[in-house]
Amino acid sequence: MLRPTVLLLSALAATTACASLSAQPLVDVDIVDRDTGEWLPEYRHRGRDWVPGVPGHRYSVRMTNTSGERVLVVLSVDGVNAISGQTAAASQTGYVLGPWQSTEITGWRKSWQDVAQFYFTDLPDSYAARTGRPDNVGVIGVAVFRERAQPQPYYQPPPIAREDDEYQRDDRYRGQARNESKSAPAAPQASRRAAEAAADSAYGNGVGQSIGTGHGAREWSPVSRTDFVRASRTPAQVLQLRYDDIDNLVAMGVMPHPYRYDTHRRGQPQAFPNGFAADPPGRRW
Repeated sequence: MLRPTVLLLSALAATTACASLSAQPLVDVDIVDRDTGEWLPEYRHRGRDWVPGVPGHRYSVRMTNTSGERVLVVLSVDGVNAISGQTAAASQTGYVLGPWQSTEITGWRKSWQDVAQFYFTDLPDSYAARTGRPDNVGVIGVAVFRERAQPQPYYQPPPIAREDDEYQRDDRYRGQARNESKSAPAAPQASRRAAEAAADSAYGNGVGQSIGTGHGAREWSPVSRTDFVRASRTPAQVLQLRYDDIDNLVAMGVMPHPYRYDTHRRGQPQAFPNGFAADPPGRRW
């Protein structure tokens, strides 16, 4: 029997949205550039979803519960648990979202009161690389769990979860979690491996991961506790988003070249050499 999981309730600014029950995943995940206010576009390429990051820009992970029940979301950034700082595993602590709730997670949790901001930075400067764990830099993931008990009235922003010892002792899950695809139900294992191999091959032509997520300035983000009992050891949804800078994504064919129309060389004949109307000559008085 699973033991109750202690959760921290993040007091990040959260909004309540009336989403349709027909929404496919339990939790929608979006990446928001906090310096521009824009939601980063997603590009599907060889079985994986990618977003472009701008080095130096702060970002947040926006999570939206599309169901009428509480869910537990274990958040991994660059293979590191965003709350505990441990190498990520689905059995660890996470945020709890109330029914239809949305929130933005803006950084690595440092205490009950604050976080260190997420920001895009050169790979060697990423938090994962600086703590000796560079192998999974460039991926943001969530593992989502349903709640066993009937949810109680819930009026506060999203929570965090302590790892469940009984859950963690189940080594069978660890192998399964590594093979999970974007969401349940999972694709057949052979197809999943083929998709992963195709995606990874994009880095085989001299294009390596360029950026990661840094450990930025502290900002206020208080949390509190709540209880949560997972309905099962296996997540109801596993989702991954890959990211890199625009130059790398263009080089891999993930994104179209942003300046394709202007890439003609000077000195070569052009059908339309003038792009815009020129200013008139100055007046003669």
